[in-house]
Amino acid sequence: MGGCTIFDILSIVFEAGGVGMFSLIRGLFSALISGKVVVRYGILLVCCFIALAGCEESEKAGGFAQIVAEIESGDECHLCGMLIGEFPGPKGEMYLRRDPQIKKFCSTRDMLSFYLQPENTHHAEAMFVHDMAVTPWDNPDDKVFIDAKTAWYVSGMSKKGAMGGTLASFSTEGTARQFIVESGGELLSFDQITLTLLATGL
Repeated sequence: MGGCTIFDILSIVFEAGGVGMFSLIRGLFSALISGKVVVRYGILLVCCFIALAGCEESEKAGGFAQIVAEIESGDECHLCGMLIGEFPGPKGEMYLRRDPQIKKFCSTRDMLSFYLQPENTHHAEAMFVHDMAVTPWDNPDDKVFIDAKTAWYVSGMSKKGAMGGTLASFSTEGTARQFIVESGGELLSFDQITLTLLATGL
């Protein structure tokens, strides 16, 4: 937060509301110059809150856009090095803090195995998995990536992913339960997934 300058604040103002927001800030400063002491302090507090909130969001973002990327034919899994496109089932993508390069994985199992390693857990900024309720198992559509931490998962089902067992991922609990009716398996939330499960329970 200490690195936020007046130029950062002006950028935040324009990004938040464009010319309209800038006019509002200009009006506040005009009132600040001409108003009474109490009004001045009030306006200063409002401006400080706007600036600080914007600076915090800017720092949290890490300076780059966290967006999913298409899986290209030559992309290799960040964990195992296998070609991602050669395997069926849901894939994973991840951003690490202060690293603009997206990490791609050949399966949800590999991505979560990487994430759950103690040295990686606290450095993960964002993670994505395919929503298998709306895309074919053998060739998932990269337009249907969802937040991995809010997704629901199914383990132990009949369908296989990269190098065997994997976790099927879904945007809602209902679609995950419907998948279990058709393909078997056990329902899991993100917080229920452990390294032990990934190593032995798929």
